[in-house]
Amino acid sequence: MDVRYLRTEPTMAFPRGRLLAVQAGRLHVLAPDGWDVIGGRAERAHPVSREDAEDWCEREGWDPALLDAVPHPEH
Repeated sequence: MDVRYLRTEPTMAFPRGRLLAVQAGRLHVLAPDGWDVIGGRAERAHPVSREDAEDWCEREGWDPALLDAVPHPEH
């Protein structure tokens, strides 16, 4: 599974940014109910490694196993 992870810029609502994932050209955001597809582009998001995404999940109280649950458009 070829997934790229990104982190958005911090905001008041999300002081450590939000975690995004791109798989097969489709952009997702990690939300309370799992990964949600979002339209558009992540123009101000910064690429992060899988390890950095795992660290972000742990800091935010998310299960790092969610990184393996990014929906593929064909499923």
